[in-house]
Amino acid sequence: METALATKQKKTSNDKTRAKSSSQEKTQKAAGKNQTLGKLGEDLACIYLLDNGFEILERNWKCDSGEADIVATEGEALVFIEVKTRSKRYQGLPEYAVTAERIDRYERIALSYLREKKRPSGQVRFDVIAISMTGRQQCLLRHHRDAFGSG
Repeated sequence: METALATKQKKTSNDKTRAKSSSQEKTQKAAGKNQTLGKLGEDLACIYLLDNGFEILERNWKCDSGEADIVATEGEALVFIEVKTRSKRYQGLPEYAVTAERIDRYERIALSYLREKKRPSGQVRFDVIAISMTGRQQCLLRHHRDAFGSG
């Protein structure tokens, strides 16, 4: 026969399991929304770039150092573009998410790209496209040309 204490412990254990499962589901759901938002931002950035004379060479190009959101050319310049998209104002401006660590990683990604594609190092530029979703089908897009680089 089960004691009241054993029953209470079992209930507490089940509640904790449900809470943990619910927390994991929320985290997975948020990650899925972020991925969807990120893809939407990259799609919008590509449309903007194409409309402004860029040629898109790669999307989500991966190497050991990480991933370049967009690799494009504008005239003679090879441009590595980091896209940051935010849907909530309290998260701050999207471009502020480009930290010194991300800049360092992006420069390593660019070197890997140049080596792998056997491209001369010529003119390389790093841009940031920041997208703030302002409504269901509206956004504010800011293009920061030559946003960073090792000089």
